[in-house]
Amino acid sequence: MDRRILRIAVPSPLYQSFDYLPPLDCPPYRRLQPGVRVRVPFGRRFQVGLLLEVLEESALPPEKLRPALEILDDEPLIPPDLMDLAEWGQRYYHHPPGEVFATVLPILLRQGHASGHSTVMGWRITAAGLALYAEGEPRRASRQRQLLEILAERPSGMTIQQLRQHVVGDQRNLRILWRKGWIETLGDAPSIDRVCEAPLSLNLDQREAVAAIDQALDGFQAFLLDGVTGSGKTEVYLRIVQTVLARGRQALILVPEIGLTPQLLARFQERLNVRLAVLHSALSNKERLVAWQLARNGSAAVVIGTRSAVFTPLCNPGVIIIDEEHDTSFKQQEGFRYHARDLAIVRARQASVPIVLGSATPALESLYNVHNGRYRHLRLPSRVGSSQEPSIEVLDVRHQTLDEGLSTPLIERLQAHLAQPDGQVMLFLNRRGFAPTLICHECGWLSQCRRCDAHLTVHWKKRRMICHHCGLEQSIEVSCPACGSVDLRALGQGTERIEQALKRVFPDLGIARIDRDSTRRKGSLQQLLNDIQQGQRRILIGTQMLAKGHHFPNVTLVGIVDGDQGLFGADFRAGERMAQLIVQVAGRAGRADKLGSVVIQTHHPQHPLLRVLISEGYAAFATAALGERRQALLPPYTWQALLRAEAVSREAPHAFLDEARQLAATLADGIELYGPVPAPMERRAGRYRSQLLVQTDQRGRLHRFLDQWVGRLVTLKATRKVRWSLDVDPQDLF
Repeated sequence: MDRRILRIAVPSPLYQSFDYLPPLDCPPYRRLQPGVRVRVPFGRRFQVGLLLEVLEESALPPEKLRPALEILDDEPLIPPDLMDLAEWGQRYYHHPPGEVFATVLPILLRQGHASGHSTVMGWRITAAGLALYAEGEPRRASRQRQLLEILAERPSGMTIQQLRQHVVGDQRNLRILWRKGWIETLGDAPSIDRVCEAPLSLNLDQREAVAAIDQALDGFQAFLLDGVTGSGKTEVYLRIVQTVLARGRQALILVPEIGLTPQLLARFQERLNVRLAVLHSALSNKERLVAWQLARNGSAAVVIGTRSAVFTPLCNPGVIIIDEEHDTSFKQQEGFRYHARDLAIVRARQASVPIVLGSATPALESLYNVHNGRYRHLRLPSRVGSSQEPSIEVLDVRHQTLDEGLSTPLIERLQAHLAQPDGQVMLFLNRRGFAPTLICHECGWLSQCRRCDAHLTVHWKKRRMICHHCGLEQSIEVSCPACGSVDLRALGQGTERIEQALKRVFPDLGIARIDRDSTRRKGSLQQLLNDIQQGQRRILIGTQMLAKGHHFPNVTLVGIVDGDQGLFGADFRAGERMAQLIVQVAGRAGRADKLGSVVIQTHHPQHPLLRVLISEGYAAFATAALGERRQALLPPYTWQALLRAEAVSREAPHAFLDEARQLAATLADGIELYGPVPAPMERRAGRYRSQLLVQTDQRGRLHRFLDQWVGRLVTLKATRKVRWSLDVDPQDLF
């Protein structure tokens, strides 16, 4: 009788794993390893879960255990290092284990699809492997030697099917030999054989940064690569990756936005003669699965991806790089609310490889870790080559006539820069659409979303009004629903409206608008970027998609249309994010041998943030901001968790959080509780939201408290009437 108990993480909102018996047709001698997928009955449905461990007994009596339906994999899809990372993430973020482990898998594998054809079609012995085999190696691993013997007899290589006919071991032994460099893969794509560009020469600061990281490649160390925009951080990344590849290891590179992926990918393809895998949300499920497999079996030496790529399996990791490490896009805001940067640091530590965090505007948390000796600080204080930092001008627009948000002095500067041969200019406004709302000039009615406490944004080209929070759409009103007046006016500016205004002023020049609306179609972003690089679009308008990471050598003027956005935010991080955004946007100007300038339109030219940032730079701003955080006892000097609740009624979330607060008061000392209070946007997508903030000055104390608290929240009476979630280290309190 098979007495094995399978402990399985089943995707569900429940804070537990589940015990099952092996499938009825599973022979007792079949080896079941953690990391394989298992199809199980779950309630009235069937689910695909992940095997966590095999036990000899369960807390439940045997007659209460149901048999699993099917073991879907012959060997683990998730290697032990990723299982450990997911387990760490589950404990740290206090999230249901089934949802955490499901996040590690591509969607098709979560749905139970076959793992697909192997992207390794076969293997062949290398020159090093042949020489060592001739010397009698490996002496203590008979199956590995048997594999080498067969491959040595067929130096052109063998397919996976041919190897299986010899029954000489599993994929594990093949991967061990691959890691040693004794065998290599035969992929299903043509071998890479491209002419690569020669590396650029490094300046002294770059050489010192590369040398410091090279010396740490044999173990874990965290580096903060703090370089001004245009200082050559990507060249440092490339040099490090080349060294890692020369050692036969893989590199994982995370970027915050899909928009940054094509340009970074192109740079790496131009320089590296290896296969690259790309992972981001714009890919189809099949494309993501193929890229995931290429990384898992080692065919892809370099993996470039957005947030979720932190869970990509690697055969032999050598370095992890986080570009624009300060960016809030690395924080998942729904479901499993992990921070990819922080998980990447844990993964690097577990794998004993270095991690490089690059930014021109480091997060205050990263600078705090530098001050405490956790990260090593590497600086690139100047731009590479002959390019110079742009001049920055604060333009006071009080009492000035604005044409769709553009002042006369700004338009004059645009005209002067566009008069230069091949000159390009960029305007930044972090607000898409035509206008933030529609207003009745007679009675003051405003277009309001009926499901959210938010206005409907006017999208003139689509002739629609859209809620950017819940997605509600409707036709643009032709008369006021309140008073019947037809004098309805679009209030405020978005990127679409700025584009229309510039078309009137510069009718003969190509304009590129880059925001989420203009880049929805697959390939549209890359086409716009190509047009910009080729000079077909001389005026660039965009949101933060355009503000970071891009290199446009002909852009000599950057205009920030609304410098007041973010200056007076209620979130304590608003000033930091605004400072980062201004510096990143300004960094797009003058990146080649042409002088650049930046114009910031504002109604508050004497604002302290602007004065410090412009006169003393980001480092001075960050130092002052950290001082303020210390005095106010805010992160990174304290630790937070945010409990959110929502329901269709206004009372239910508050009632649940009130019970949660009473429970919390009985569990721990040294924990501060703030709330419950309604969320700043209380109603969203037809549901009312409230929140309760937990804060303490010790991270360990916070997690000991959460270990007790979260497990008991499910027992509260009010739980049944709400949807609730916990956000550890929240990046957005509002």
